[in-house]
Formats: sequence, C-alpha cells, structure tokens
Amino acid sequence: MLEFVRTTRRASPITLRALHPGAWWLWALSLAVITTRTTNLIVFGLLVVVVTAVVLARREATPWAMSFRLYAVVALVIVVLRVVFRIVFAAGGANVLFNLPQLRVLSFTLFGPVSAEALVGGVQTGAQIGVMVLCVGAANALASPKRLMAAAPGALHEFGTVAVVTVSAFPQLAESVRRVSRARLLRNGPGRWHSALRQVVMPVLADALDRSLCLAGAMDSRGYGRRLALPDRVRWAANGLLLLALVGLGVGLFGLIGGVGAAGWMILVGVAAAIWSLHLVGRRAIRSRYRPDRWGAIEWLVALCGLVPAGLVIWLSIADAPLLYPSASAWPGMSAPLAVAMVVAVAPAVFAPRAGER
Repeated sequence: MLEFVRTTRRASPITLRALHPGAWWLWALSLAVITTRTTNLIVFGLLVVVVTAVVLARREATPWAMSFRLYAVVALVIVVLRVVFRIVFAAGGANVLFNLPQLRVLSFTLFGPVSAEALVGGVQTGAQIGVMVLCVGAANALASPKRLMAAAPGALHEFGTVAVVTVSAFPQLAESVRRVSRARLLRNGPGRWHSALRQVVMPVLADALDRSLCLAGAMDSRGYGRRLALPDRVRWAANGLLLLALVGLGVGLFGLIGGVGAAGWMILVGVAAAIWSLHLVGRRAIRSRYRPDRWGAIEWLVALCGLVPAGLVIWLSIADAPLLYPSASAWPGMSAPLAVAMVVAVAPAVFAPRAGER
C-alpha cells in the first residue's frame, strides 16, 4: 500500500501537468484560419459552439480566463455593426424586406430599401471577423500569458515580453471591471447608469494604470528590456540571415501569386534563413526558467485538433467552393467532411488537461 502511494505521488505531476500554452494558441489560430476560408453561416455557428465548449470545459478561474465573455460581447458588437452599415449604406438586393426614407449626403445615398441579401451579407462579413476575435479570446482564456512568455524562444524573449504584456492587458482590464463593480455593489447598491459609469470607469482606469506601473517596475528589476550582448560576427551573420529570410519570403510570396514554379523553394530558403538567424541569436540569450513547459504527445494532439480541421476546410474551399462560399440569397449547406472537421476541433474539450497555473 505504501509503495502504491509513493508511485501515485511520483506520477501525479506528469498526469496532471498543465498543457503547453503554445498548443492552445496553435489550436485557436488554426480555427481562426477557417474563418478566412468561408462565409458559410452554419460553419460560423459550429465554430462558436466548438470554441465555447472547449473554453467552458478547460478554463480555470483566472483573470485571463474570465475575459472570454468580453471577447464574445466584442464579437457580437462587430456583427451588429456590420448589419447596421449594410442598412445605412443601402446595399442592394432582389428580396426587399422593408423601405427606409432615403437621405442624400453629398454624393452618397443613405438608407433606402433594405433587402434580405444585404442583411445576410452583413451577418456573413461580421461573423467572419467576430468568430476570429472569439478564437483569439479562447486562446487568451486557455493559455496563461506568464507561461506563454516563459515558453518563447530565447531570441524572441524581449519581443515575447512586449507581446504577452499587450495580450494580457485585456484580461486584466476585465478583472478590474469585475472587482470594481463588485465593490461598488457592496457599498452603494445598483444606482443609476450615469453614476455607475463614473464610479466604475475611473477606478478601473486608475487600477489599470497602477497595474501597468507595478508590472513595469517588476520587469525592470528582473532585467527585462536589456540589450543582448552579441559579438560583431554573430550580429552581422544574424542580420544577414534575417535579410535573406525577408528577401526569400517576399520573392517567394510574389512568385506564388504569379504562378512561378520556383516560388516554393524561395519560401523554404526564407524560412530556413529565419530559423538559422533565431538559432544564432538564441544561443547567446541567457535566461533561467523555473519548471519549463514540455511539449509532448498531448500537445501534438491538441494542435492537430486545430490543424486537421483547418486543412480540411482549405481543401474544401478549393474542391467545393459553393459549399463554403454560398450566395447571400441561398441557404448555406453542410457536408460530411465539414462535420468531421468540427468534431475533431471540439475533441480537446474531452481529453485535454485543464489550462491555467500549475
């Protein structure tokens, strides 16, 4: 019995370890790529269900996890604004639903007949952006920004610090709003909306400023923002490889658009030069990491749950374009490969470990 307890204690840090934050970001960004390859409202609705289910199943009670609701509100506002723009700027269509009084402003005609095609087109373009925002919100809710900064390569450490501080600003703002609103309700009760605005907005802004100053001071005392001391030959080699990477990627992308056969080789040369440059600089970056995150089989499975659906949708956008780009006057369709892609995308809600701090 004692031996079993010792074995269980020894195995628990492995089985209950937190998932690598890069896996959640790769999964979420792959789902965001799907939104750029379709205007099918059924696909957008399924993506919303998939992202929400995974976040609700695998997030923890952390400030960045609680910000997912705000991302959902922002996504909804984007959809509503796109529909309002279609109504205001009188997008045409065959099936007119109602008429609004027209208004001439210079050479523009505002309002007028509002068609079903205009409303559906507004929902399609708004949902395309809104679901992408929701995918980024899911990555923020599932991956700890502090662990994401620790997992950044050594060559990108300073850039990763700036990026993580920027990404974590919105979740911290959401936490400030929640905390200040709770304190206000405990002190004064609900009150009126204009007094609530004054009693919530100003404390939230002051709290956000204080958090930013404290974070900047803490990072400065720990050596962040330092200049990396590189020998001249290493610096020149890294800069030359970076220039080669930019030229290779630029020429390769232009060649890919123009149908040049050697474009793929130029892109490969650019990627290889960029990786080599980061490797040269990263060897000189000295930093210590406490309990670094491991990338194991479970991370590959979560990443594949995003990459495989993205690959399927990209293939379908070429093989069956009318399915993924339906007309605004036609009912969107569904197919078996799309259903399989959505099932694979929601699989991390079942087998992935919980996100958050360890």
